Amino acid sequence: MEFIAAELDDYVCKHSSDEPAILQELNRETHLKVLQPRMLSGHFQGRLLSMISKMARPERILEIGTYTGYSALCLAEGLTENGKLITIDVNEELEPMVRRYISKSDFKDRIDYRIGNAMELIPELEESFDIVFIDADKQNYLNYYTLVFDKVKPGGLILTDNVLWSGKVIREVKANDKETKIILEFNEFVKNDPRAETILLPIRDGIMLTRKK
Repeated sequence: MEFIAAELDDYVCKHSSDEPAILQELNRETHLKVLQPRMLSGHFQGRLLSMISKMARPERILEIGTYTGYSALCLAEGLTENGKLITIDVNEELEPMVRRYISKSDFKDRIDYRIGNAMELIPELEESFDIVFIDADKQNYLNYYTLVFDKVKPGGLILTDNVLWSGKVIREVKANDKETKIILEFNEFVKNDPRAETILLPIRDGIMLTRKK
C-alpha cells in the first residue's frame, strides 16, 4: 500500500540526506539477491533511524530482526564512542552477507550480531538500552516489547516497525488474518501503556515511536 504518491516519495528522498555509499551498495544487493527486499528499511526510513539515533546519542542499542543489516548500520551511526549495538536474527542463511557488510563498515567493532531465537536470547541480556528497534516476526511483537521494557532506560526509546501493516489496520479484518489482529492488539496495548508515551509515525509501513517514562 502506498501511503503517499510515488512522486512525493521520490521528492522526500531527494530532499533527505543521501544514503552512505555502503548502504547504497547493501540496498542494491538486497534487492538483487534476497527474497522480500521490501523488508529493507531503505533510504528514507534509514535516514530517520539514523537521525533518531544521532539525537539520542545512545550508548546501547538492541535490534530485534537484522534482515540484511541495513537498519543496524543506520542506527549505529548515532552510537557514542564507546557504544554498542546488539542485533539478533534467526536467519542463518543471511549471516555471511550481514557479517560482510558489518566488517567493512565504520562500526565493525561496535556491532554485536547474534544468530538465535530472540525470545531466548533477550532474557540473557544483562544490559540496559537507550534504543530498542523491533522489526522481527509479528506474532511475538508484544512478547518482545514486554521482554525488553524493563531493560530500557528511563527516557529510552522503543521503535517498532510495520505497525500499519500495509494499511490493513484500518480495514475489516478477516477471520483468518491472525497477523493483522496481532498488530492491532499490539498497537492498542502500547497506546494504553501507562509506563510510556507513544506516537505512531506514518512512515513507510508505520513506525511506533515509544518513550519510556
